[in-house]
Amino acid sequence: MWRATVLTLFPEMFPGPLGLSLSGDALSRGVWELETRQIREHGLGRHRAVDDTPAGGGPGMVMRADVLAAAIDAAALDDERPRLLMSPRGTPLTQARIRQLVAGGGAIVVCGRFEGVDQRVIEARALEEVSIGDYVLSGGEIAALALIDACVRLLPGVMGEEASGHEESFEATLLEYPHYTRPRDFEGRVIPDVLLCGDHAKIAQWRHEQALRLTRERRPDLLAADRKTRD
Repeated sequence: MWRATVLTLFPEMFPGPLGLSLSGDALSRGVWELETRQIREHGLGRHRAVDDTPAGGGPGMVMRADVLAAAIDAAALDDERPRLLMSPRGTPLTQARIRQLVAGGGAIVVCGRFEGVDQRVIEARALEEVSIGDYVLSGGEIAALALIDACVRLLPGVMGEEASGHEESFEATLLEYPHYTRPRDFEGRVIPDVLLCGDHAKIAQWRHEQALRLTRERRPDLLAADRKTRD
């Protein structure tokens, strides 16, 4: 069974949207497992402090290495699942990395807060910093939800048709082609004739051309990365 363990200061944020739709149904059927752990249980003193002022000065607070290390050790001391820290400075999350996590049986996800996490615990507990985009959130929880959702939907038995997971954006370094359904004419905009011709080869060719066009227009970096990989 694929398992996600989330370390957070706000466990009440979970399962959140993961408890609905495809992921929620799969969770109720036991296809995957979600565990949340409160980092503050390992906090210090009467107030269970988890943070302190940054060394060298500066604004905000930093999550303490000793507190977070204790939380990680309690959750997964001998656990071989990848240890991920959701962080805006992390390696951008890709569909390829998602597929690796799916194949690996799960993940331990640490949700940072405040100005960040003491660098020493990142190194000492081999945390892999992961980013879902070039922006800053209030904490790692929303990013963790996104990462887990991306993994769960690829688990066997979650999506209705297995093929649907292989024709999406980023699966082949291309953005996904446009989709259409009834009515045939919507406010003067009609479904392209090729999609109604019944010739599957022509339809496949059109979809590929559209995917290339959209990728060139919106994400030329994906094409450049693909060329570099092939070279």
